[in-house]
Amino acid sequence: MRAVIQRVGRAGVTVEGNVVGRIDRGLLVLVGVAHGDTDETARALAGKIARLRIFQDEAGKMNLSVRDAGGGVLAVSQFTLLADTRKGNRPSFIGAAPPEEANRLYEVFCDAVAAEGLPVERGVFGAMMDVELVNQGPVTIVMEM
Repeated sequence: MRAVIQRVGRAGVTVEGNVVGRIDRGLLVLVGVAHGDTDETARALAGKIARLRIFQDEAGKMNLSVRDAGGGVLAVSQFTLLADTRKGNRPSFIGAAPPEEANRLYEVFCDAVAAEGLPVERGVFGAMMDVELVNQGPVTIVMEM
């Protein structure tokens, strides 16, 4: 699995003009599921993200997790994170898991984040989504499991 994690002041996702997920302070997590990923992979990624200390403490140091900071998570599935651009100009997505398995593992990931005690909002798997965010810092981290 591959995730792009952004520390946000707010973020939201809409589908066909309808808001389907929105958070204030927290993390926007774009999630890509690869061939060979498992439930264990999804849970490990969720735990790592939940404990990732990228929010500032009183001294201005990145010492707090999203839970410590009182934030939430907006998780959005994004198979394009698995793009292979080594050849030519058109990305290949052969490394992405098939949609049924990717959706299942995306849901396992979201449920695991919620099990960490965090509020979780979700995009709509497979939908054309508009994602808006205010990246704070900016802080953006790419994580692979």
